[in-house]
Amino acid sequence: MRWMAMSRSRTMLSLNNGEEAGEPIKGKHTIDRTRQCSNVSRRPNDGDQMNSVNNTLTQPLLRYELQQSVNYSAQDGRRQLGIVFGVLIPVTLCMFSAILFLRLGFAVGQGGVLESFGMFLLGYCIVTLTSLSLSAISTNGAVEGGGAYFMISRALGPELGGSIGVMFFIASIFSSSLYCIGFTEALTDNFGETGFYTSNSTFQLPAGQWYTFAYNSAVLFVCLLVCIIGAQMFAKTQLIIFLTVMASIISSIVSFVFAKPDLVIGYTGFNVDTFRDNLFSNYTIDHSTMKVQSFVSVFAVIFNGCVGIMAGANLSGELKNPSKAIPVGTLGALAYTGLIYIFLIFLIAFTCTRELLLDNYNFLQYINLCPVLVAIGIFASTLSAALSALIGASRVLIALANDSLFGPILWPVQKLVTKSGNPIGAVLVSWLLAEAMLLIGELNTIASLVSIFFLLSYAAVNLACLALDLASAPNFRPSFKYFSWHTSSLGMIGCLVMMFLIDVMWASVSVVIFMILILVVYFRTGGSQWGYISQALIFHQVRKYLLLLDTRKDHVKFWRPQILLLVANPRSSCNLIKFVNDMKKSGLYVLGHVQQGSVDEFPTDPVERELPAWVRLVEVLKVKAFIELTLAHSVREGAQHLIRVSGLGGMKPNMVVMGFYDEVLPEDSLFQVQNPRRGYYGTVAEDTEGGNALLQLPPLRAEGEDKLLSREEYVCLILDIVRLKKGVCLARNFHNFNREDLALHGRKNIDIWPVNFLKPETAGYFDTACIFLLQVACVVHMVPLWKKHTQMRVFLCVDSDYASTNHKKEKLKKFLTELRIKAEIVTVPWNHITVMNRSEEADNEMASNLVTRVSEDYLQALNSMVRDHADNTAIVFSYLPMPPVDRGLHGQYLHEMDLLTRDLPPTMMVHGLGEVTLTTM
Repeated sequence: MRWMAMSRSRTMLSLNNGEEAGEPIKGKHTIDRTRQCSNVSRRPNDGDQMNSVNNTLTQPLLRYELQQSVNYSAQDGRRQLGIVFGVLIPVTLCMFSAILFLRLGFAVGQGGVLESFGMFLLGYCIVTLTSLSLSAISTNGAVEGGGAYFMISRALGPELGGSIGVMFFIASIFSSSLYCIGFTEALTDNFGETGFYTSNSTFQLPAGQWYTFAYNSAVLFVCLLVCIIGAQMFAKTQLIIFLTVMASIISSIVSFVFAKPDLVIGYTGFNVDTFRDNLFSNYTIDHSTMKVQSFVSVFAVIFNGCVGIMAGANLSGELKNPSKAIPVGTLGALAYTGLIYIFLIFLIAFTCTRELLLDNYNFLQYINLCPVLVAIGIFASTLSAALSALIGASRVLIALANDSLFGPILWPVQKLVTKSGNPIGAVLVSWLLAEAMLLIGELNTIASLVSIFFLLSYAAVNLACLALDLASAPNFRPSFKYFSWHTSSLGMIGCLVMMFLIDVMWASVSVVIFMILILVVYFRTGGSQWGYISQALIFHQVRKYLLLLDTRKDHVKFWRPQILLLVANPRSSCNLIKFVNDMKKSGLYVLGHVQQGSVDEFPTDPVERELPAWVRLVEVLKVKAFIELTLAHSVREGAQHLIRVSGLGGMKPNMVVMGFYDEVLPEDSLFQVQNPRRGYYGTVAEDTEGGNALLQLPPLRAEGEDKLLSREEYVCLILDIVRLKKGVCLARNFHNFNREDLALHGRKNIDIWPVNFLKPETAGYFDTACIFLLQVACVVHMVPLWKKHTQMRVFLCVDSDYASTNHKKEKLKKFLTELRIKAEIVTVPWNHITVMNRSEEADNEMASNLVTRVSEDYLQALNSMVRDHADNTAIVFSYLPMPPVDRGLHGQYLHEMDLLTRDLPPTMMVHGLGEVTLTTM
């Protein structure tokens, strides 16, 4: 294998933070700017360099600030809603909706006072904990349009954020349909065949499945019209609806106190016996679904009276000050609605018989002093909730479209937006989907689905806050302080548990949909500018564990390879990079590269320009490696830097791998890399996404071009590695290696030659370096692909003496058994080769210079011996003799290594230091 000499990139450096001239800035808002031309052929003076550096470092920040100012200047015209109209009223109306007037009695009748109180307490605990998390996230920076989706996606990254955004969008669609069905149910209760106002009248609304669907569609169409007009119209209608609902609630409370008992319908007035009868649960068949109810099924319906906490957050794009309005308005609405619900539960339990509560959803109208107010309140609250859900769904959808997480499928939605910012396309799509959901037709059935999807969304909000808090990122410092990781954890756990208690099947379906969406977004998107909370959490945990990793507690039985691979040019090293990835055995793997030069010669760091190409290469090769690039005056100096500083804490390389130093021109091996987006082996540059980055890799050394590392420096680098107490491996002929070929040509061999060929008298005696060699080869064979398609062979060089051969073979077999290494032992007679070893004159020279000198005939004979046994060999592991200290002999040393390994299969010459394995437990 060629020597991987670390080379200097011969590419022109840009002064625009690594951007190519003429390359557009990617982002939501493209900002034109004048690109400065730089004459890089001259060496810039200090002032030029500093100005360029400052310009490069500040450009991203200035660009971000400019984009933010553009965003907010565009939104100023539509950010007109305050705390009351933007959050408090929408949240209150959504939490009342149809549940307050149409299902509160159903809950008390089925579950009794105690369990009904417990249902609301449980539901409000979940949404209160979620509101604390929502408040913390919303006060940790500027909140744009998209509400909950915007906050979750920017906290958790595009995969989780986009997936939860879709789930929340679906929940809002279901919710809008639910409230329309509630409106129609109240309509037929008043004007149907047995309606409150038409039971004795000739005028009655036509009944039937399709008539009901028509009524639902008409209500949804009214919501569509209001949403198309815009958020201001929505806010104005909300105020009117809020006042109407409040009048209805006050009317109901007054009626409980002053209405006369009517035993015919089941209203007793305040009566202790009635309260006692309603105290405990009595679950029975629900007359609308004809199913026996339980605590969980009733909770699934009642929880819809708690799911409106996102109504204000969904209007974040229209709020003047979302960071203040969302926490204040949401928590205020929770406190207010909670008190109303609890108060009405006790009023109902004291005055209404269980028969009335179970048989009549609309009982409040029958006992009211002014029944029309209740009817108007039901119509108003359900219409308001449907409006809020529809407009919230449209805001989430337009935010998803603007972020382009799902490609061109949402482009029409993104285009149909008015000048004032009203997303007409998103409203129309939301309306069509809600129209389709109306076909389900039954409020209690949809209520369970709404609860499950909202619970999953709320769990994500809590997860986002929990992750941000646990990551301990300095930039997570919300102005809202009344939360902790305890509240977020409880909220998330509560949501997930209740999801599966409500309906295991639909909860499982929602989770499966969620996972599919994560995969879709993951494969659809590249890098995100939002940041990934996973990276913050990983950093936090890795830092803690690295501090716990004490090198003083290292033990040989837990030894593993931790490899630094010095790469001159990755274009010619792809095969070696993939092979060394197999050598690491879940250990540390670092790709090191040195650029030759000085920081003073460049306006910006030249290493930074090549880093994206290396990162992309690691992705394409699918290796688990870190990248360390450095700049130094010489390759040897840079390599010393990498050997010393690579890794962190207790995770430091214990062996260094280099390519072999020869004069063969390097070959471009990128063509052998499988394109992950295609099913064939082709040029990686054909992959548009990865090819552009890989083009930044330095070109290969051309014919006649000098190497940046001399033979003497290369050998000195080997000695440096040993002085720094690292094992050293020299790789040769790996341009002939293809990992994928292992499964194509039958079972191959891993050949191990654990003998120092420059000291043949030591053959048969296993020193530390030999054991290290065996261990590395064993690690490779433990990789599933190698284990399946290869077998290990250990070669024992012996004399022709039969008794001595058997003794050595038995001794080696016992040794391998103790090391738990399963390998075939192959004895090779070599006494006809050792006689050619060296002359007496060479011995004298060795004694004077303390080096080993052998004849070329001897080395060529050894090379032929190895080749004779390598017809079916995938990889050869051989002993690496240490080079002489005398620099005058370094050239001779390389020549000897060249003769020894010439024309062999891919060969790894290994010399290890220290113990790596034990024969005992």
